[in-house]
Formats: sequence, structure tokens, C-alpha cells
Amino acid sequence: MTTDKEISPPSAQFGEDGARLSYGTYLRLAQLLDQQRLETDAHDELLFITIHQVYELWFKQLLHELEAARQAMFDDRLWWARHLLNRVHEIERILIEQVGVLETMTPQDFLQFRAQLAPASGFQSVQFRELEFISGAKDAAFLRRFRGLTEDEAARLRRRLDEPTLWDAFLAAMRAHDLPTGTDDEISASLRTAAHDRGGFGDVWELAEGLMSHDELAAGWRARHVTMVERMIGTKTGTGGSSGASYLRSRLDFRYYPLLWELRSWL
Repeated sequence: MTTDKEISPPSAQFGEDGARLSYGTYLRLAQLLDQQRLETDAHDELLFITIHQVYELWFKQLLHELEAARQAMFDDRLWWARHLLNRVHEIERILIEQVGVLETMTPQDFLQFRAQLAPASGFQSVQFRELEFISGAKDAAFLRRFRGLTEDEAARLRRRLDEPTLWDAFLAAMRAHDLPTGTDDEISASLRTAAHDRGGFGDVWELAEGLMSHDELAAGWRARHVTMVERMIGTKTGTGGSSGASYLRSRLDFRYYPLLWELRSWL
């Protein structure tokens, strides 16, 4: 026999009757939309701030995904690592496309407020440096060059310097599949083995391709970024004191995983 208590409807969780969360409170929109504090009355400064804050939100998401992908490789859950890297690739494509939005700002409009930004500079993005460090491009000199780091930011970067990279995790995954990784020559030979035996090492090969795409998209962002900077300020120095576009252009040939690029010449 069923009692009224047993058949009573569950408490409302959806619709206005739920009253647990609203869209605005869940996303903390009041706080989020209050973070665009302009230094001038220039029309395009809001666009400039918004674009860069959105970049930092995506950087946070990328770090979240890359940390999980790295752990998945160490755990030999290669399917999960590939899935996460596919998400990373889609986010990185968005980062490249966002440059086009910034380029709707003319050089004249940018110059209306650029002087007020100094010495702030994208060079100082700690999360961007974290992305480089976890991807394999560790540079301890950054902590010495940038004196404006907070204690928390410096600690985060030191932690990234000490922890394994995506490449370290990938090599662990290769060893888990009996592919030697003792030297660069062994790694290259193991990569050729995986490339030519995708029936036996398909998971490893697809993971290598995922890292390759991550590297390629990062290079694509650097290339898109430097042309935007040249279009916007020409050969002027950066607001943070760097040489501007010439410094950015010097980074265009950098690659996270040179062995994966060299592999193409030996297939």
C-alpha cells in the first residue's frame, strides 16, 4: 500500500520555483561585469579590456584541461587525454579568431589610450607563461625579468617549473606501451614505430598527433598575434618595455615538440 508521503512530488529543482540559483548568481555576473574598469574615456578601451579578460578566462580553462590531459597520460588513459586535447585545440582556434575582433580597432583609436597602459603588457600574463611551462617551454628567467610578480604568481610559476610537462607525460605513456624513450634517438625511433604500426600503437600515435596540433595552433596564435601588433603599432616598443613586434617575431620559429616536427622528415 502506498502512502501520501511516498507519492508526494520531489521538491522543485527547475524553473522559478527552484529558487536555488539564478543565471546571474551562478555566473556571478554582477562581479564579472564590474571588472572592466577603464583608465580613459576612449571608446575602444572597453573592447581592449574585454578581449584580454576573455583571453585570461580561456587560459584558465586551457590550464584546467592540460593538467587533466597530462594526468591522463601518466595514468595510461590515452583516450581521455586525446579527448581533452581535442577540446584544447578548439579553444586555441577561438583564441586565434579573437585577434580579428581586436583588429576592428584602428591604430588611431588604440593610440587614444595606449599611453595609459604602460607599463602593463601582455608579456606579464602569468597564465600564458604557465601554459608555455606546462607545454614544455620552461623559462626560469621569466621570474627574474618580470619584477611585478606577486608572491602568489611567482609561486605558481615556480611550481610549474618543478612539475612535469605534457611531453614528460607523453614519454611515460610511450614507455607504458613498451616504446623506449631513453634518448632523443630512441624517442624518434619509437615514434617511427608507432607511425608505421598504427594497428598496434594507434593510441600513442593519435596522442602524438594531438600534441602536434597543440604545438601547431600555439605557433598559429603567435603568428596571428605578431601581425596584429605590427598592424596596430608598427615598430614601436611594447608598453612593458619590450622591443614589441620584433621580439614577437623572434619567437615565430619556436616549437614545443621539435622531435614530432622532425619525425615528418623520416616517415
